Amino acid sequence: MLFNSVQFAIFLPLVFILYYLVPHRYRWIFLLIASYAFYMNLHPGYGLLLLFTTVLTYTLAIRLETAPSFSRRKLCLFGGVLPLVMILVLYKTCNPLVARLNEMIAAGKLSLQPLTLSLILPAGVSFYFFQSMGYLIDVYRGKSKAEHHFGYYALFVSFFPQLLAGPIGRADSLLPQYKKERPFVYDNVTYGLKLMVWGYFKKLVIADVFASTVNDVYNNAQSYVGLAFIIATLMFAIEIYCDFSGYSDIAIGCARLFGIDLMTNFKSPYFSFSIREFWSRWHISLSTWFRDYVYIPLGGNRVAKWRHCLNLLITFLVSGFWHGSSLTFIVWGGIHGLLQVIETLLFPKKRKGVEIKRRKHWWQLPITFLLLCFTWIFFRANSMEDAVWILSRLFWDIERPLNYLQTGIVCLGITPIAAIGMGLSVLVLAIYDLASLKGDVIAGFSKQKFFIRWPVYVLFLVIIALFAPKGVATEFIYLRF
Repeated sequence: MLFNSVQFAIFLPLVFILYYLVPHRYRWIFLLIASYAFYMNLHPGYGLLLLFTTVLTYTLAIRLETAPSFSRRKLCLFGGVLPLVMILVLYKTCNPLVARLNEMIAAGKLSLQPLTLSLILPAGVSFYFFQSMGYLIDVYRGKSKAEHHFGYYALFVSFFPQLLAGPIGRADSLLPQYKKERPFVYDNVTYGLKLMVWGYFKKLVIADVFASTVNDVYNNAQSYVGLAFIIATLMFAIEIYCDFSGYSDIAIGCARLFGIDLMTNFKSPYFSFSIREFWSRWHISLSTWFRDYVYIPLGGNRVAKWRHCLNLLITFLVSGFWHGSSLTFIVWGGIHGLLQVIETLLFPKKRKGVEIKRRKHWWQLPITFLLLCFTWIFFRANSMEDAVWILSRLFWDIERPLNYLQTGIVCLGITPIAAIGMGLSVLVLAIYDLASLKGDVIAGFSKQKFFIRWPVYVLFLVIIALFAPKGVATEFIYLRF
């Protein structure tokens, strides 16, 4: 069930009403049933994998906590983490490997029959796998205690607002919230609804509209040259941000309806002055997960300089692989790792244990954004061949500026009215993100007078209804990972 589907528009109000009618002691049961129904609506078999993950990590966490020796504790840890990692690797590598083998068979390099094996990646599996592994590691480290109530733990793994694409939660933050009595709080509900509307605006009015042009260009890369690639790449940078942060806003707002606080996942990332700062603002729940469970176990920055740089590179290569086994994702992760290494070497945070405070300059913003757009080319390209083609033709025919501009704009087929609409929507986005650097925009705007607030709320709802793409609900980008 997608957040932008008709089923969810029926599902959420029904669950919300019944939730506050059910006595507190039974609410976890109701939410658990609703979460499994939400997930199994996508495919009935998905519930089995979710249950397997829950039972495995629940059982091993308890055994780990009571294990009599260090070796037993380690065995319990690896017994939980290793199967989940292996399942992820299988899903990530199976289809690309089969496709490559079939290409070799078709070219006559292998004398085999074409392979038909295909594995469909269950939606959200990466996110609840990571959440479960993080919980198990935290118990191993003594940061969290093993949860002995199976129902609460099952809800922690499966809570439907965050199940498909996060934010990835931590046990010490979420489990106490599920146990605490949560009465109906008007401010929580209204705040959650406003945040959801903002998320839907980003997804339906910006991301989905931009996606039409981006998909046309990147899925037919050989048919375009020059400025078309630059425009499409800039649009993709906006698309992926609005698509994923829109999902996070909807998820956080939805959880708030039930009195649950999920962690902030985005903090105006395109207003970052460096790549390092960008990763402290982008997909925070995932980037902190890689920091805590990959980067730090490798040694973090508490090692020799060369090893510190290697740790950064490995962490981002793993992040690239997490997005997909395609070479484009590996290169994307590797470039980000190299950029982090360069920043670390040129602009260290500390020197001889003393914190270094560096002045931020306005020109760092566009440079950082352009570097990010360069890496997005690899992330979005369907293959390395397409990525190389795009990069080699970004400035095709630029020696004839008028022809370069005309060809790039005309071939995209964007009408002047559509261009104005896109520009205005991005302007609204930029104003919101800029204002959010100083505080909570929604909370602040909610304090405005009635005759100021409500026309804005109605306007956003009308815009979403009028300009959102009609027809089948479009998939959120991060559901593919």
